[in-house]
Amino acid sequence: MNDTDRIVTDDAPRNDNPYSQGVRAGDTLYVSGYGPVDPETGEDVEGGIRAQTDQVLDNVGAVVDDADGDGLADVVKVTVYLTDLDDYDEVNEAYGARFPGDPPARVCIEVSRLPGDVRVEMDAVAYLG
Repeated sequence: MNDTDRIVTDDAPRNDNPYSQGVRAGDTLYVSGYGPVDPETGEDVEGGIRAQTDQVLDNVGAVVDDADGDGLADVVKVTVYLTDLDDYDEVNEAYGARFPGDPPARVCIEVSRLPGDVRVEMDAVAYLG
């Protein structure tokens, strides 16, 4: 028995690639990886790594909201992908501002390249119980 729901929202970037923006399995929501793409324009946001980190988190939060969650407040695990660990401190500052109090578990990985040649991408797991 397949008890999952695919999440589709215009409030986070969409494309023609073969993946769902999010998949809800019971009370758990798996949010696909998002880069710093503005969902209205389809373009990467202007500004430095902090602005890009904010947009990535906006995108993740939009998927959680559309799954009847409470945005980033429901996120319990994040994976951060950076193309340059020299951006780590600035990403950490922007990220920390979005998760005041008890932040989710997190992994940060340096990768050689991300789709669209962006500098940061994140995926997440949220608990919607």
